[in-house]
Amino acid sequence: MKFVTLDFETANRSRTSACEIGLTFVENGEVVETKSWLIRPNPNDFDYFNVNIHGIRSETVANEPEFDVIWNEVMPLLEGQFVIAHNAGFDIGVLRRTLDHFAIPLPTLDYACSYIFSKHVWEGLPSYGLQALCSLNNIEFKHHRAGPDSRATAQLALRAFEIAGIEGVEDFPVKLKTKVGSLYPDGFRPCNSAGEGKWKQPNISSLVGDPSKHNPDSIFYGHSVVFTGALSSMTRTEAQQSILDVGGRVTTGVTKVTDFLVVGQQDYRLVGDDAMSNKQEKAIQMKEAGAPIEILSEADYLQSL
Repeated sequence: MKFVTLDFETANRSRTSACEIGLTFVENGEVVETKSWLIRPNPNDFDYFNVNIHGIRSETVANEPEFDVIWNEVMPLLEGQFVIAHNAGFDIGVLRRTLDHFAIPLPTLDYACSYIFSKHVWEGLPSYGLQALCSLNNIEFKHHRAGPDSRATAQLALRAFEIAGIEGVEDFPVKLKTKVGSLYPDGFRPCNSAGEGKWKQPNISSLVGDPSKHNPDSIFYGHSVVFTGALSSMTRTEAQQSILDVGGRVTTGVTKVTDFLVVGQQDYRLVGDDAMSNKQEKAIQMKEAGAPIEILSEADYLQSL
């Protein structure tokens, strides 16, 4: 099976701030090559939150070309290909928004999200982040750089295809329970789980914590916690109950008294193709302004719990 894996790193929360792109090429079930390009975003503004993740700074890319120049080399490598990204809502969103920013037409390609189909290959895991899945499958890589991340995604996809018996894209809807997405010059069709329903906000007014389970040593004890996105390890209600049981508080919205925001997988049909909910965007803005709010992944939340 032939495909290309894609990964972006961004300078800030804007989906037009790509600062690195990585591509890995797979042919006949083998990784054949990885390419990556540093990109100078315009404006060349880096948020500390992003720098802490990938280590790329404004001075790192000061002499690099902007995306429209790099696209001349990248576009022929993606046009007409089958592309896979881990959390494709983010990476495809970056590609779409950045091309739109430069008034460049979208390429024509099909794509799938390895985060989505991994849930149907390795069921019941506490986390479906790239690092957690690669650790499970003994795939070593330097996380949060575009080249290594794209290569790790390729190796992970090959392992998933081996387990699920995937021989071609036509196997995805049945064997991986995943609908393949598409890009084309006039628009796009998202990748999602086959038969996936629309998520509904649970009612937390009836939830009551168990005082016998209160744990003053928990980081959540006495603190306000908000959840956004779908958790893979439990339902939203179960997660909220767990916070109440250790002596924490749960609310549905991010405010100035929110201490923790736990971020699960976002459905870009609901939050947009940047895969970031209003809660997450608000929490990042508050954190950048100096608020003591902490943003946790599902894996961080489970470990702390």
